[in-house]
Amino acid sequence: MSSGVLDEAIKKAAVAWVSVGDGPAYALWCMPFETSLVVVSGPGEQFAPGLAEAERAVVRLRGDHGGLIVQSEAVAARLVPGSDEWTEIAPQLAGKRLNASGTAEELVARWVADGCALVRLTPVTETTVGSADLPSESHAAPPRETPARVETRRPFRLHRVTKR
Repeated sequence: MSSGVLDEAIKKAAVAWVSVGDGPAYALWCMPFETSLVVVSGPGEQFAPGLAEAERAVVRLRGDHGGLIVQSEAVAARLVPGSDEWTEIAPQLAGKRLNASGTAEELVARWVADGCALVRLTPVTETTVGSADLPSESHAAPPRETPARVETRRPFRLHRVTKR
């Protein structure tokens, strides 16, 4: 598979499905940076279990039609606060963060204080699988258990309501 498809998918990526080890894939908001993706996770940010400590992850990206077009194994590198890479990438990521309270500088300071993880995912081109080689069956999984799914009773009505 050509790396051109992978590079183009990375450039257009706003969401990537990332899985660590044998765990399920999570849809994560990301920012393209050069030939990699940057993801933030931690307290007050998105949930990405195991990604901060992982050395490798599987990244799935979608195309313009919304379907999966490329899948690749990626090297996961956690950015260290205060490093050159952190000072270059963190403000850019904070500026693109939607619905953030405060300025980009305040958001970056909160990430440092809360111990949030900024992870740079760099795809390994040799492990890339393009749309022609992807399996044709659905990768849909049953919904995971969640406390948000609670049955509620129907509202009580003393009298029958009629429409006019």
